[in-house]
Order: sequence, then C-alpha cells, then structure tokens
Amino acid sequence: MAQSPASDPTKLGVGRAIAVLTSGGDAQGMNAAVRATVRVGLYTGAKVFFVHEGYQGLVDGGDNIRPATWESVSMMLQLGGTVIGSARCQDFRTREGRTKAACNLVKLGITNLCVIGGDGSLTGANQFRTEWKELLADLVKAGKITANEAKSSSHLNIVGMVGSIDNDFCGTDMTIGTDSALHRIIEIVDAIATTAQSHQRTFILEVMGRHCGYLALVTALACGADWVFIPEMPPEDEWEEHLCRRLTDQRGRGSRLNIIIVAEGAIDRRGKPISCDTVKELVSKRLGFDTRTTILGHVQRGGTPSAFDRILASRMGVEAVMALLEATPETPACVVSLSGNMAVRLPLMECVQVTKDVTTAMSEGRFDDAVKLRGKSFENNWNTYKMLAHVHPPDTKSNINIAILNVGAPCAGMNAAVRSAVRIGLLQGHQMLAVHDGYDGLAKGMIEPIGWSGVAGWTGKGGSILGTKRSLPQECMEEISLNISKFNIHCLIIIGGFEAFTGGLQMVQAREKYEELCIPLVVIPATVSNNIPGSDFSIGADTALNTITMTCDRIKQSAAGTKRRVFIVETMGGYCGYLATMAGMASGADAAYIYEDPFSIHDLEVNVEHLVEKMKTTVKRGLILRNEKCNTNYTTDFIFNLYSEEGKGVFDCRKNVLGHMQQGGTPSPFDRNFGTKMGMKSVLWLTDKLKECYRHGRIFANSPDSACVLGMKKRALVFQPLTELKEVTDFEHRLPKIQWWLKVRPIMKILAKYDISLDTSEIATMEHVIKKKGLVQ
Repeated sequence: MAQSPASDPTKLGVGRAIAVLTSGGDAQGMNAAVRATVRVGLYTGAKVFFVHEGYQGLVDGGDNIRPATWESVSMMLQLGGTVIGSARCQDFRTREGRTKAACNLVKLGITNLCVIGGDGSLTGANQFRTEWKELLADLVKAGKITANEAKSSSHLNIVGMVGSIDNDFCGTDMTIGTDSALHRIIEIVDAIATTAQSHQRTFILEVMGRHCGYLALVTALACGADWVFIPEMPPEDEWEEHLCRRLTDQRGRGSRLNIIIVAEGAIDRRGKPISCDTVKELVSKRLGFDTRTTILGHVQRGGTPSAFDRILASRMGVEAVMALLEATPETPACVVSLSGNMAVRLPLMECVQVTKDVTTAMSEGRFDDAVKLRGKSFENNWNTYKMLAHVHPPDTKSNINIAILNVGAPCAGMNAAVRSAVRIGLLQGHQMLAVHDGYDGLAKGMIEPIGWSGVAGWTGKGGSILGTKRSLPQECMEEISLNISKFNIHCLIIIGGFEAFTGGLQMVQAREKYEELCIPLVVIPATVSNNIPGSDFSIGADTALNTITMTCDRIKQSAAGTKRRVFIVETMGGYCGYLATMAGMASGADAAYIYEDPFSIHDLEVNVEHLVEKMKTTVKRGLILRNEKCNTNYTTDFIFNLYSEEGKGVFDCRKNVLGHMQQGGTPSPFDRNFGTKMGMKSVLWLTDKLKECYRHGRIFANSPDSACVLGMKKRALVFQPLTELKEVTDFEHRLPKIQWWLKVRPIMKILAKYDISLDTSEIATMEHVIKKKGLVQ
C-alpha cells in the first residue's frame, strides 16, 4: 500500500522549496547548520536553495539565490565562518527592499525560509513574514507577479537558528559558535599564561561580548582568572581597592601571574565603560606590577568549529527543516533552541523579547534581574565564579576532613574538578586531603593535606596530577577502612570512570562489615568513554571528542588530490559507542559501528555499496568510524580488509587506530567548566550531608542517599544514589542501560545519504526506533 506524504518522510517536502541564508556576524558551525538543512530538505523531497550574502542576496536575487545539491555541501563541516556568505543589509530594513526580496522568492516558488543569525536577523525575518501578504499585494498591483503566483505563495514559513559566538540569545542553552569561540579564547589564554608565569606578569584580556558577558565569564572559570568584568553584573563601588587587594593576595600566596578577563561591553555601576587600558593603568600605578593587555578581537570568530558546535548545528538544522515542512499558515515563526539534550522549537518573538529585557534591565541598573534573565546556566556560572573568587578561607575551621582521589584511566578535566573541590572545601573551613594513586593510595596511606596554592594552575592541565589507577577497593577494603579511621576522613570525593562507580558501590556494600566506611561519598564521572550511569556527560569526553574530530579532519584532508580513498578509524570507549557516534556526526562519517547498535555482514555490505556509489560523484573521500569493542568478530582489521577487497578498482583504504591520544591533551573549555562546577557542587552537597549524618559527636552515614553519583541530567547537576543506579547498569559491558545520545544516530545516517524509513516525527526527534529497543528514554 502506498504511503502518504505524512508517513513517508522522503515525500514530505515534495513540491516544497526551502531557502537557507546566514545573516549578521559569522559564527563557527553555521556551515554545519546549512549542510544539515540542505541534506534533510533534499531527503524529504524538497527543493533547497542557497541564499548567498544573507539578506542582501535575498534583496538582489539573481545569481545570489541558487539551487543546492547534496555534493555542494560536502566538506563544509570543518570550515569556519559561512561558505554562503553573510552581510549587513540596510536594504532589507526598508519596505522597498523587503518587497524585492519577496518578489525573488515568489518567482522561484520559495515559501519556506531558514535564517541562521542573531536576534536582529531573526527579528527581521519575523517582520518579513508578518508583512508577507501585504508585500504580495503590492507586487500584484505593480504587475511584478501574477495573481496565481501570489495565490500559490500565499504564506511564508520562517524558522530561525541562532548563530552567535556571544551566547546572547535567551531561550537556548547554547548558540551556534559559542563553544568554538571559547576554544579559540582558551588556546590564547593558555599560551599567554606561560609567558606571564615566566615574567611574573599581570595579563588583561578583552574578549567579545558587547551586551553579554558569557564568553568572559566562562573563560574566567576555565582559566581560573583572578577577576572578570561583565556587563550584566558591574563590580561594586570601590572595586579598584578590592581588585588590587586580590591581586596582591594572590602574589603573596606564591602565584607568579595574574589573569583578568574583560568583556568588551564591561561597565561600572554608573554605566561608565571599563576597558583593558583602564584596568592596566590601575594595576600598573597602584601595584607596580608588570602588566600587559591583549584584545583578542575577531580571532574568536575564526577557525574550525568545535565538535559540539558541529553536532549542535546539525541537530538544529534537522529540526528546522521539520518545523518548516510541518508549519501551517497559522504557525508563528519559531526558533530552534537547545534545551537540555533536545533540539526544541520555541516562539521566536517571545525569545527575542526576553533577550531585549536583559538589555533593559542592565540599562535600568537591575543587574540581578539581568543575570536571572540570561538563564539558569549563566546564573550558575556567575555563582560558581563568585564562590571561587574568594581567596580567604574562614578563620574558624569545621574540623571536617574531605579526601579526594582519582580512579580509573586519566582524562582531561580531572584536575579542574580537584582544584574546585579543594578550594571550595577550604572556603567552607574543611581540611582537604589529597589521595594519590586511587584506591591503592587510599589503602597504602598515600594521603596528605592539600592547600589553596597546592592546586594553583590545575584547571588547564590534562591527565591526573594526583595519580590514578584502575584497581578496585574490594581486595583491600580492610586497609582502606583502617586509613579512613587513621586519617580521620569524614567523607570522600571519587573522581573517575567506571572503576570509580564500581568501587563506590563496593564501599557501600562493605559498610555492613566495616563501620569506618559509613561516611558520605560522591562519585564524579570522569572518563572519555562517557559510560557512567546517572550522567549524560562525563568529564573528559568532550576533550576526547574534539581530539577525534580534529584528527578525522586531518585524515580526510590528507586524501585531497589523491585517488578515491576510504579511511577506517578506530576510537576508544570500551563497549560505549558515544565517541564513535558523536565523532561520526561531527566529522561527517559515512558510518559509525558501535556495540549498542548491532550490525551484520549485510550492513557492512550495504555500507560498502553506499561508498562505491558515493565515489561516482564529485566526493572522493569516505570515513568509517569503529568503536573499539563494537563486535568481537568484525574487528578493525576485518573491516579494513573487507572494504579494501570490495573497493578494489573503485577506492583504496587506509586504517587508523587513534589510541591513547584520545585521553591526553589540555582540557576543552567545556571540560574545565564542567569539572569546576562538579567539584564545587560535590563539596557543598557533602557539607550539607555531613550535618544530616552527625550523631552524638560522630559521623555515621548508612542510608542509600549518602553515597551518590553527581551527574548532569538535561543540563542540571543532580545526585543519584549508587544503589539505585546499580539497577540501570550493564556491569558486563560497563554501560548504562539507557543512553540519551543513541537518538542522534539516525540523523548521522540521513546526513551521510543512507535510505532510512522513519516517521516524520522520527526525523525530528530521532527517538522512536531506538525506544523500541529499550536503549533510550
């Protein structure tokens, strides 16, 4: 029986035309959004058009509006900026200009417009949609279009995606380009920190953010800056004295450098701008410090997009196309936003209004309101910074000893979590104890106090400075219990991977035998595999994902100018396919083989045939990712040999096993910020938990909620008892039984041009098929 267009996504867009444009300032990841819009549009049967040079191209028409093909968006993922161009357009601000734009769209039969830009660009798109019928009437009256043309284009559907490095649009957790901009900034800050350390200098860095301090705030957290100036929260009066005192205190503690971050729109309480030069003059004159300034400028917009931005933009592009094709004449213009881990549609003008409300609040001096209006994420970042910015632990001590250890394989971001936990603990009046070499060190008494300056500069360092091992506590539980008593440890922070989770469970189970283990403990997930139950993300996974993505870019580029070539790349992850799947999305892979999505020899055959067909086009490169434990028989060597044999005469193959480079390197901005928040949150939770567990002069914790995993669920940090998470864990394969990211796999397959039979809703949310397998919530 024939499918109706509503149930067959490949026919949903038949007879429809979609135009995509980028407008305003460029942002890394825009090309990924354009690519996804084009390919999903073509997949649904729609005609898709590029609009070159933004709204100016829409007004000028002609060659600026061109048909897009599948191959025309190939190799766009890794490119910064916007390939189809952007421009500030005064013509579109006029009625005459919008009338010309409407005429150009009507002549091409385009009634669906996807706009990727900032709030100004999206507001202009909404105005265009609102006036559409009036513009058509003017065109008919002027004889520019016929009544039939006006009738067939009677309404215009608008969907927006926010491309802005400032993350200044309310309604979305992140805008396209923000994460990449943070990568550029942190690379520069790291480089500057080394020269500042050498010469005992103070560096003042200006980052972008005329009306929004997000980049400055997250940068300050990610590099452990001494001070940050943001427009949403100007410093209190007499901030000059406070700043100088803080810098002096830091030098007195042995620090050889100071870092101050200034948002370009920073102001004081009276609305007077605060510039790098203002701060430099203050520090140089009052303290006599050797001071330098650096204005980062447009380097923040440039470079290749991060893995996060590629994935975010791709998912938004899919959702944008579905929103356009499902729209009716009554559907208001919407913007595709990120909420938790979901791409969602929100009313465009409501989000624009909240964004404007922030500016109004700042101009009226309601700075607390401005921070709240920015959203929960911004507010949490600000509160985290405020807590860590203090440098004076209280005079009164709590007599609480908190021990911190790293367990499992090292990963980037572990040190950021340790630093944050130590400093927040000291600010709470606790004594912080460093445990070296994981559970082994806890058993052998490799425990020592660690102070404020002991963790200085740890945020940007990769690996594990404390040292870490994979061994579990089960074999040495008695020694561990004796040392907990000997060192008077009142609670534990265990930072690590699946061994940290399993070891924590073993310690809870051993409480019946060893009373010394009846203390609160928290496990912070930190592993490149991202396989810890109770958390959507693990510290270290983002850094590893970026490493894989950038490596795949280079591997693909190595084939430029050669004959047709397919690369087989093996990633880490154990049985967890997170890295392979997400890197596949971010690098434009043709397939990603993982354990959670079983595949057969028939699937391999289909993939080979797909690549043979692909090589007949203008695209001459293929990329296959394989998770290291996806299948015991279909090994990397087997897949390499199979592709080599079947591709003879069409393409040749190369094999790459990425190995431990995925665990190394400096942490990404996300992992630094994530680790910092996790460390802080764990200490505050333990402090509250200790109050509950204090009985008759001693600590006794034996309830399920006294031993938890601190995880990120839908962008919120939550604590879940280890014993509860045990029920949703596949211990044999070291996996959570439910994994949110599996829903993006069909998107990857569609963007790689595989024929997939899905319902309309499944293209947008990509959840239903995998739900049937019980693999995703």
